[in-house]
Amino acid sequence: MPKTVHVAVGVIISINDQQRTQYYLTKRLADAHQGGKWEFPGGKVEKNESVAQALARELKEEVGIEVLSCFPLTVITHDYVDKKVCLDVFVVDNYVGEPSAQEGQGQGWFSLDDLKMLDFPEANQAIIEKLVTRNS
Repeated sequence: MPKTVHVAVGVIISINDQQRTQYYLTKRLADAHQGGKWEFPGGKVEKNESVAQALARELKEEVGIEVLSCFPLTVITHDYVDKKVCLDVFVVDNYVGEPSAQEGQGQGWFSLDDLKMLDFPEANQAIIEKLVTRNS
């Protein structure tokens, strides 16, 4: 039975010139678990680290931003058969820097409608559903 990987996830948002919310995504590297799919950036919560600390560390490492404020969106557990995940998901609404993929992965800003059309890992579908509900 695979152990559960605890992951801190950041839904990084920005309001564009038309006052519409945009979401920053990265694309998983081809050789990664769920490779080639879009995701909200984040990473594993390490031993002796809070979720907030993990989120700040991972977003600094992965996309080069410093989190100033965020708020919880949801917690998702998902079983991929070969791996179980628990996603602690936060909306990151205040940060220093412009998000930029630091590990060679694809990146982009997308509208909520765009998110519905992209290929995400299964566990991320619940994040999109939550964002749709929150914004309707």
